[in-house]
Amino acid sequence: MYAIVEIAGKQFKVTQDQSIYAPKMEGEAGASVEFDKVLLTDDNGTVSIGEPTVKGVKVSGKIVEHVKGDKIIVFHKKRRKGYRKKNGHRQQFTKVLIEKIA
Repeated sequence: MYAIVEIAGKQFKVTQDQSIYAPKMEGEAGASVEFDKVLLTDDNGTVSIGEPTVKGVKVSGKIVEHVKGDKIIVFHKKRRKGYRKKNGHRQQFTKVLIEKIA
């Protein structure tokens, strides 16, 4: 069984006992979270498509930890002007363990 869930404006395909990296959420490590914006579910070939969400289906999980992603280098340059600017960025994520699709 799997479900497609919308978390913070992004869509994730999740199954039970799977870990995902979602955009940073509020909450401590070990806190439970519940996602009710389920767009699609598949239960052994029985597909339910939401209009816009599937009614009565919730995905529950647990926050494992808050982590940072890989560093991305942002480099700006204007040729022949001597202008160069180099910045780095690390996006923050929350690691969520999906416990149950009900």
